[in-house]
Formats: sequence, structure tokens, C-alpha cells
Amino acid sequence: MIAFEVNDMTCGHCASTITKAVNVIDGQAKVDIDLNRHLVSIESGLASADSLADAIREAGYTPVQVQASAVVTSKKSCCGHCH
Repeated sequence: MIAFEVNDMTCGHCASTITKAVNVIDGQAKVDIDLNRHLVSIESGLASADSLADAIREAGYTPVQVQASAVVTSKKSCCGHCH
């Protein structure tokens, strides 16, 4: 898994734009977005971290790669029905 902190990702539109940019590089990539933590986690069998970061940059954002092992995904929401 490749993970990025994207502090200028602030809303669902940002998340959608980043997901679309990643999918241009690898249409089979699994993208997980955590808006609260500004984290983008990507499982890709085709793309390198550099090419994914470039795609996110080209979409207008500033990704900073973080250790994927430090990213703990928590699927909690306010009511439990969203995730």
C-alpha cells in the first residue's frame, strides 16, 4: 500500500478529483480516502509511488508520502451506516 498525506484535500470534491487522477494511472487501483486525517491510501499493482504522487500533483494537490504501516484505517462514522 502507498499512502500520502494531502493537507489541501478538504472535501468530497477533492477526494473525487484525487481518486479520478489515480484511476487514470491505474484503473484497478483501490483508493481509500480519510478526509479527517487528510490521508490517501492506494493499493496499486501497476503504478509507482512517484507516478501516483505526480498524478495527484497534476490534479492540483500537494501529496507527501507517508509510511503505509503508520496508516491505521478506522471505518468509524457518526452513525455507523456510512462505512
